[in-house]
Amino acid sequence: MWLKVIIVLLFIALVVSLFSGYVFLIKDKGTTSRTWNSLSVRLVLAALMMGFLVFGIYTGRLGSRAPWDAELAPPANSSQQ
Repeated sequence: MWLKVIIVLLFIALVVSLFSGYVFLIKDKGTTSRTWNSLSVRLVLAALMMGFLVFGIYTGRLGSRAPWDAELAPPANSSQQ
């Protein structure tokens, strides 16, 4: 459960960093380094989120319940064809 909370919080932080970088780009017109700092923060947050996603999938704490997932599909019976 905590893994999903961390991933959601990282995603929200990514969106906030994205919009703050946009505001810095428009307001400063590229004259300061705040846009680059926002980009570096966003890259670190994205790397952390990808790391937590890979960790969750590798350990089995995260998975897919999509209807097209092969693990959930019933085995095909060749005698019914």
